[in-house]
Amino acid sequence: MRKGSPTRTPAPFLVVRQQEPELASFLFWLCANDHRPPMLKPHTIWAATLPLSLGRRLLLPKSSPSNPCGRRLPFRPLCKRRMSAQAQPRFAPLPTAQTESDAGAEEGYQFRLVSYNILAQVYVKSAFFPHSPSASLKWKARSKAVLAELKSFQADLMCIQELDEYETFYKKNMESSGYSSIYVQRSGDKRDGCGIFYKPKSMELMQKEVIHYNDLVETYRSSDNVISATSDNSSPAEESSGKEDNSKHGDPNDPRVRLKRDCVGLLAAFKLTDPCEHILIVANTHIYWDPAWIDVKLAQAKYLLSKVSEFENVISNKFTCKPSVIIAGDFNSTPGDKVYNYLVSANSESTDEVPLKLRSLYAANGGEPEYTNYTPGFTGTLDYIFLLDGSSVKPTSLLCLPRGDSADVEGGLPNFHHPSDHLPIGADFQVLSS
Repeated sequence: MRKGSPTRTPAPFLVVRQQEPELASFLFWLCANDHRPPMLKPHTIWAATLPLSLGRRLLLPKSSPSNPCGRRLPFRPLCKRRMSAQAQPRFAPLPTAQTESDAGAEEGYQFRLVSYNILAQVYVKSAFFPHSPSASLKWKARSKAVLAELKSFQADLMCIQELDEYETFYKKNMESSGYSSIYVQRSGDKRDGCGIFYKPKSMELMQKEVIHYNDLVETYRSSDNVISATSDNSSPAEESSGKEDNSKHGDPNDPRVRLKRDCVGLLAAFKLTDPCEHILIVANTHIYWDPAWIDVKLAQAKYLLSKVSEFENVISNKFTCKPSVIIAGDFNSTPGDKVYNYLVSANSESTDEVPLKLRSLYAANGGEPEYTNYTPGFTGTLDYIFLLDGSSVKPTSLLCLPRGDSADVEGGLPNFHHPSDHLPIGADFQVLSS
C-alpha cells in the first residue's frame, strides 16, 4: 500500500465481514499494515481465503501474546503421520558390558554393525503381501522409509541383503550421509544383491572379494551329497515373495542345475581407525530361500565358510596380523536346522568338519530372536551374525527386536512401522586391547 493512500476495505472482505467478523478483522489488518506476521507463510494466507467451513478447521483456538493476530493456520501433510509411525532402533547394553563399565574397565575402540534384509522392491507386489497396506509397498514411500531406517541405525558398518536400485538410489543417498559402499549383484537376470555400507571415517577398506555360489557347479563331484529329496530337517516355509520357480532353469534333479541358484556374498577386510589399526573381516551373504532345498543351502553354507577361511589366511599373511571375523546375513535357516547346526557345529559334538569355529551373536547373549521375518505365512528367525572364536572384538550391546505381541508388527510385515518383511539385527562392538 502506498504512503498516504486511504485505507479501504477490499471488496471480497465485505461478505466475510458479515459472516465471520473476527476473520474479516484479521484479513483487514493484513492489508492495512501491508505485511504478514512472522509466523504466517504464503500457504497460510491461501488457507484464510478458503470457504469458511474449511477455514475453521485450520484455525487454532484463541490468541496468545506471541500471536497478536489471534489466528494461526498450520499445515500438517498427511504423509508425515505415516512416516512418524516408523519404528526407531534401540540398542540395549549387555550385562557384562555394564558390569565392566561400572568397574572402570578401560574402554577400547567401538564400532556398530547392522545386518538387514531390506526386501528388494522387485519382489514387492500386493499379491505377495496382501496383508500389507498398499501405500506402504509403493517404491516412493518404501525407498524413503528404508533410507531413513538405515540412517537411523547410526552404524559404522551395514550388511544389506536384497539390495536393488543400488546405483540409482541407495549408493548416492548413502554417500550424502557419509557412507562408502561395495556391492555385488546376483547372477543371471536377478536385480538384487548384497551390499556393505561403511563409514570411511571409522575404517578403511583394504581388500574385497565376491562370492558367487554358482561356482559350486564347477566344483561339484558325483560323490557330493546334493539331491532333490526334501529333507525332514528343513526350516519352515518362508513366503516365496515372488522368488524364482525352481523348475524353469532345467531339471531340478540334475545337481548342476540344482546348485545354480544365482546367490551371492561379499567379503571385505577393513582397517579400523583405532590406535592399534585392527583388521576386521566382514562377510555378508544371502543363502538360497527354498526350505525344500536344504541340500543346496547346506552346500552354500559350506562354500561360504571355505571362502571366508581362505580370505582370512590371505589377509593374515598380507598384513601380518590376526584379523577378527564377523559373518552376517540372511541364511534362510531356522535355529536347529541343518544349515544352522553346521555353522555352529565346531562348538558342539558334531562330526562335521568345519574350517571356522563360529558362535552366534544373539544365541551367545540371551538367545536367538523370537523372529527376524514376520508374515502371516511364516514367522521365524532367518538372519544371524556369527563371530569367529578368538576374534579381538566383543559385543557391548544388541539391537532390540519387537516381541510377537508388539502392535508395530500386528498383521505381518512390511507395514508403515517396518518397511521390510525382515527385521534388522546388530550390535555395538569393542576392540579388545592386544
